[in-house]
Amino acid sequence: MECLVAVPPRAGIHPGLVIAPHLPADRGLKADAFTDGVADRYAQAGYVCAVPQVFHRQPPERERPEKRRHMNDDEVMQDLTTARDLLAARDDVDGGRIGVLGHCTGGRMAILAATRDPDYRAAIDFWGGGVNAAWGEGLPAPLDKVADIACPVAGFFGNEDASPSPEDVDELEAAMQRHGKPYEFHRYDGAGHAFQNFANPERFRPEASEDAWAKAIDFLDRHLKS
Repeated sequence: MECLVAVPPRAGIHPGLVIAPHLPADRGLKADAFTDGVADRYAQAGYVCAVPQVFHRQPPERERPEKRRHMNDDEVMQDLTTARDLLAARDDVDGGRIGVLGHCTGGRMAILAATRDPDYRAAIDFWGGGVNAAWGEGLPAPLDKVADIACPVAGFFGNEDASPSPEDVDELEAAMQRHGKPYEFHRYDGAGHAFQNFANPERFRPEASEDAWAKAIDFLDRHLKS
């Protein structure tokens, strides 16, 4: 499995961050400017980042919607755990301080990872749609396993998004509250899906994006660096 690793400019022992990629990274992690840029920016903020190519089981010629429909949560977890283990084994990573985040499909994967892996110290969901549906027959949806989350969660969502819609975000927030999970959600007016994707001028919203960057790094610093 391809795995993109981004390292902070300063030497030392750093927290680790598993970044679950969004679907447009299916044909190469560094080939997708957004994925490559996200990993680099968090590395610049002091995190050793590992981005696993979770789409590696899908035939390259398969259309992206079909790739998503063939994804399986058990397989996704194998890939995310492999990336976390890679980070934990590095000499420049504190294996006890590893978080997970993702955008779009990757945001959903971050919630999935938080429900299944108690070793994560923080999780961030950027507009992850479909948390109320399972990937794989007979498997639970991430939303149904919120009670198992063992780390603080942050979420960033556009109020003009359709997946997740504001109602979908409300549903996830209600589950977090019902189970007493520590979380913070940030919602942006005038922003839709992929509002942080600088590689997509039509969707990119610079003001909301920079606010989300600052809040996300602050969240990680509080839970992984303190």
